[in-house]
Amino acid sequence: MSSNGMKHINIAIIEDDAIVQESLSDFFEGLPHMECLLISASVEDFLKDLKPLKKTPDILLLDINLLGMSGIEGIPLILNECPNTDIIMLTTFEDTDSIFKALCAGACSYLSKKTPLKKIQEAIEVVFDGGSYMSPSIARKIVNTYTPKRNKKSILTPRQTEIVAGIVAGKSYKMIADDLFVSLDTVRSHIKNIYKTLEINCKAELIKKSYDNEL
Repeated sequence: MSSNGMKHINIAIIEDDAIVQESLSDFFEGLPHMECLLISASVEDFLKDLKPLKKTPDILLLDINLLGMSGIEGIPLILNECPNTDIIMLTTFEDTDSIFKALCAGACSYLSKKTPLKKIQEAIEVVFDGGSYMSPSIARKIVNTYTPKRNKKSILTPRQTEIVAGIVAGKSYKMIADDLFVSLDTVRSHIKNIYKTLEINCKAELIKKSYDNEL
């Protein structure tokens, strides 16, 4: 905690545009409860620069279009080194394909580079508190692309459908377990079966199918 009672948040940035780097770092320097530990121009540099640091970042702002590997390709490598870091994409790419690839790879939030700095700060604070944050234009795009079509006969059981509804609403497995008065293990085994039935591997694909009304 910093002296003003706000939580202290350590941030890192992977961004190859010097102007964007500078405006972000100047902004964070002016905030007493946020510290920018590291700014790298590529995923490769970030992984190298991370080694000597004594702290790992709580939040990483990650661009997609970088020299060397893309931000999306870098996510699994970054999470391997910093499993507790939350990744927020900050990118000019607003196509649904990039959004879902990033979320499937492990990013928890997705911001357009048009996002004002105050909103980026808000997103960081929301994510630090365990939430997820999408730029309105991106949330709108996801919803528009996956506008529910008329439902066919559901392939999931009513209980599985309740669990999916909880996941789509952004609830944690524990919250879902509490809501349904079942154990965490029960929720986990249901989720395993849901993934198997739907032939998917990650939460983002489940959310996409829900928007597609394929459940």
